[in-house]
Amino acid sequence: MTLVSNAEAAIADVRDELVALSHYVHAHPELGYEEFKSSEAIAKAADVAGFHVERGIASLPTAFRATKGSGSLNIVYCAEFDALPDVGHACGHNIIAASSLGAAIGLGAVAEELDLTVTLLGTPSEEGGGGKIDLINAGYFDNAHAAMMIHPFPTERLDAACLAVDHFDVTYFGKEAHASAAPWEGANALDALTIAQVALGLLRQQFRLQDQVHGIVTEGGSAANIIPSRAVGRFMARSISLERLGELRSRVNACFEAGALATGTTFTIEELGHPFSHMDTDTDILAHYRVAAEALGRNFRLDDADVAKPTISTDMANVSLVVPSIHPLLMIPTNGAVNHQPDFTAACITSAADQAVIDGAVALANTAIGVARDSKLRERLLRRS
Repeated sequence: MTLVSNAEAAIADVRDELVALSHYVHAHPELGYEEFKSSEAIAKAADVAGFHVERGIASLPTAFRATKGSGSLNIVYCAEFDALPDVGHACGHNIIAASSLGAAIGLGAVAEELDLTVTLLGTPSEEGGGGKIDLINAGYFDNAHAAMMIHPFPTERLDAACLAVDHFDVTYFGKEAHASAAPWEGANALDALTIAQVALGLLRQQFRLQDQVHGIVTEGGSAANIIPSRAVGRFMARSISLERLGELRSRVNACFEAGALATGTTFTIEELGHPFSHMDTDTDILAHYRVAAEALGRNFRLDDADVAKPTISTDMANVSLVVPSIHPLLMIPTNGAVNHQPDFTAACITSAADQAVIDGAVALANTAIGVARDSKLRERLLRRS
């Protein structure tokens, strides 16, 4: 048997377990840094598959590292497993987790022949916190030569336009007063937040291409007849690079200052998690992924037709700036639903989604085999050591 067929056979042997894992994670949606059931289920499965598993790495209870082999080239697969509030696994992290585990198992079956170390990293809180950045800062990507994962999406794409993003809460502080008897005695924190939102809406006319701001009101007062003394909004700002993001934030922050100035309130801004960067996809690794995915019947007609890439943000982008990386989008049928919608959640445990788990695992394993056997690319990656 060839190396590819050996890897695919190893994945086929655990197909039922991978699908069951995907469904288990989907049925137990957990928010970032609190993915205790999901993380343990994946780590335990890696343990059963013969990997050496270290739990609670980087002082994160739900992060783990599972390794197999001791070769010179270290291939890292990233497993995500956090869910979204209210809509659960509407971004398909259950598929990501199972496919990354499957890829590691498949590649692990041929690691010795290819002089590889296979690493599966359990990376918490992609939806805002940035667990991969925690692991970067703790040194868990220092000895990696390549990193990869797939992400479910309504269309098949080699990569996306990955925007830098940060997340932050804005809190206004005012003064309560009776809304009818003496409203002039109050300072309306909700008005301040409303003014800021209007200012942001007007500012959008002057946004540069791919600059974005969106947010929600999470706290706006306690009773209609009390002038709100406190209002809180949660926001995200995105741009094409961290440098451009910093420029955008200076204008966005001025809108929040305007709200406070107009209403006689004060405000604070609390940054949440880590800023996510733009992504630098490794085109040589991606070329091997394309070959592996097309061998499974996947196609990239949209990429070939130069259809505009979808815009996303991910902490995998930060990984790409320190380790050669790919983050392709793997199509699952969604009947028109897009990521972060309830119908996408439902689409992530269909039979087609189950097949995507296996296709993702096989494609990622075979990508790594292609990389390991590409002498020029392998030499370039090893020079990072």
